[in-house]
Amino acid sequence: MHLVDEHDAVPVRSTDDLLSYFESAGKPASQWRVGTEHELVGVMTSAAASAGVMTSAVASAGRGQPGAPGSLGEPPPYEGPHGIGALFRWFAERGGSPVLEDGHMIALSRGDAQLTIEPGGQFELAARPITDDRDFVTDLKSYVSELGAASRELGLAWLSAGLRPFGTRGDIPWMPKQRYAVMRAYMPTVGTRGLDMMLRTATVQANLDFADEADAAAKLRCINSVTSILTALWAASPIVDERVTDYQTYRAWIWRDTDNARAGLLPFVFEHDDIFRAYTEWALDVPMYFVYRAGYHPVPAGLTFRQFMRVGFDGEHALRADWALHLSTLFPEGRLKKFIEVRGCDCGSFAMIGALGPFMRGLLYDPTARAAGTALTAKLSFADRQRLADEVPRLGFAARAGDHTIGDLAAELVAIVRDGLSRVAPTALPLIAAVDEIAATRRTQSDRIVELWKAHAGDRAALVRALAHPELAP
Repeated sequence: MHLVDEHDAVPVRSTDDLLSYFESAGKPASQWRVGTEHELVGVMTSAAASAGVMTSAVASAGRGQPGAPGSLGEPPPYEGPHGIGALFRWFAERGGSPVLEDGHMIALSRGDAQLTIEPGGQFELAARPITDDRDFVTDLKSYVSELGAASRELGLAWLSAGLRPFGTRGDIPWMPKQRYAVMRAYMPTVGTRGLDMMLRTATVQANLDFADEADAAAKLRCINSVTSILTALWAASPIVDERVTDYQTYRAWIWRDTDNARAGLLPFVFEHDDIFRAYTEWALDVPMYFVYRAGYHPVPAGLTFRQFMRVGFDGEHALRADWALHLSTLFPEGRLKKFIEVRGCDCGSFAMIGALGPFMRGLLYDPTARAAGTALTAKLSFADRQRLADEVPRLGFAARAGDHTIGDLAAELVAIVRDGLSRVAPTALPLIAAVDEIAATRRTQSDRIVELWKAHAGDRAALVRALAHPELAP
């Protein structure tokens, strides 16, 4: 989640002003770190159900009378003794700086880490960036221990899945954040699945540094080259509306028609080395959602940042903080900010959450591995890449990229990453073992989820126990 820096009120009047935002972010390789963010899908357990908790969405639909068994597995609301607000308060009592909007805690800063929420109550940890990937594993274990203690008190459990499997989109209560209210109104005007993306999905994301423009260009080109392979490897969202689907990652399919003006693959990363300018020119022409002036204010439909910078809006003129906020509302597979984000993976097991950072370190921080990863799909046209991005959500490893299946390319990519990681961070090699196993066996997290769903079909309590992270199960 992006927290607006209201102190960054530097006017921006030209493209060169915007380019400096990226140019100033370069770091020497000795200072490169990796950050990992992940979102968890929460459900109420029997403890919350027996206490009569009922989400507003369920109540308005006339289902789930207080204390009824149907409350088990429902999404937690924000309000109430078992809600997301109570979870934030639990963490805040043990340290951190709360971020409030309209009296609601919507984030908690803890040093370089943040706890935040997504629109449907997905609970997110943006962990501190680290130099040694083993430190993230330590941080993650500490966080999970705290979250487990809080969840046992509050009657919550957290699922190892990239999409909420229980109920429908209409069952999910909205979290009380101003920016989500603006996006909720905007999303249906630009795609068919934007509200599903906001409310139902959960992802794991890695953030990486760059040295300069040439290095950022090479990294973004590599990410866009392998993103469909990463999507297949991390697939963990096959259950939709309490039914087994033929999708490996329904989350990725949702993204294919969320808002194609600001999401997906970027053709210019394969065409331009002046990536700061190319990305800036693209971002300038993506419509804005809002401006932030002591709160979020929607802008007229279709207003681009280029227009805002030229003529302003409602007496306000573009600031550097506005540019940073606008960049946070763009959702390509590889997103450029003061660092580069890898955004194509379902959230799943803690082993796979912990693997993404070192996996991307081995791929992007080693020049030989990065070149080899980029070469895996170098013969594909951009149209081929788009077709592959459409097919992988359903077919997974069976999708084809030219003469190869994605499963074959995944095995090659894992070997490339192991080679790169052995040079840049050999102590992190054990952390990608879960990815090794998936590539070797071709058995994904989605395959396991389907097996568990079929084994416990009709028994929601058993399904919650089976699908929850063991450390965060009821």
